[in-house]
Amino acid sequence: MADRVHPSTKPTTNGTAATNPSFPATKAQLYGATRPTYRPQANRKRSRGCCCAYVLWTTVVIFILVVLAAIAGAIIYVLYRPHRPSFDVSGLKISSLNLTSTSHLTTNINLNITARNPNRKLVYTYNPITITVTTEKDGIVVGSGLLPSFVHGTKNTTFLRAAITSSGVQLDDVSAGKLKADLKSRNGVALKLELETKVKVKMGGIKTPKARIRVTCQGIKAAVPSGNKTTTASLSNAKCKVDLRIKIWKWTF
Repeated sequence: MADRVHPSTKPTTNGTAATNPSFPATKAQLYGATRPTYRPQANRKRSRGCCCAYVLWTTVVIFILVVLAAIAGAIIYVLYRPHRPSFDVSGLKISSLNLTSTSHLTTNINLNITARNPNRKLVYTYNPITITVTTEKDGIVVGSGLLPSFVHGTKNTTFLRAAITSSGVQLDDVSAGKLKADLKSRNGVALKLELETKVKVKMGGIKTPKARIRVTCQGIKAAVPSGNKTTTASLSNAKCKVDLRIKIWKWTF
């Protein structure tokens, strides 16, 4: 039996097989070709939340530390009741206070200072103390001196002595003129004392860093000696002010 030949289902054109016609790409295909690859981003809300939590806890810790420091300072203040030391001029004698015609100043003064520590549990330790004596009105330096370092025990009164001197110090014309006018005054020369040093405080086992202390004494009236006589200054109106700031935790006295 003869085989049957079936014609091809694909139409031919001029003896060649026909190809599928090409169509333009759809919008979906074009969009998919140009669309960037999706990459998931980190969770910004979560990172912001962690940062806020860190700041909050840091603030809480700092606040707690400040409160604890204030409580500790209050306990120390109540236990020790710190008070500043006091200073008084207990004596001032002038052996020489001479200003020459060439404006050279020579001074010799014996000074007595009384220092008191009113505290029962605080001990003061002083460095060497510099003393400067000036005229109260114009601030002209009359002489200077030095006190040795010392330890000021609890409920203690210490008597200090110093020599205030100047030897042939040359003054300018303006200062010399003002000092001559003061020396000729019938009421005497008004003097001012300044003591300056550094001090540290011991309270039981606690020691503070060294702090600057300045003592200013005013209201001293001194008469100029004549010849070999020594004059004693009037101290009835003399007052001393202590400038000292020592910080213990949150307390300053």
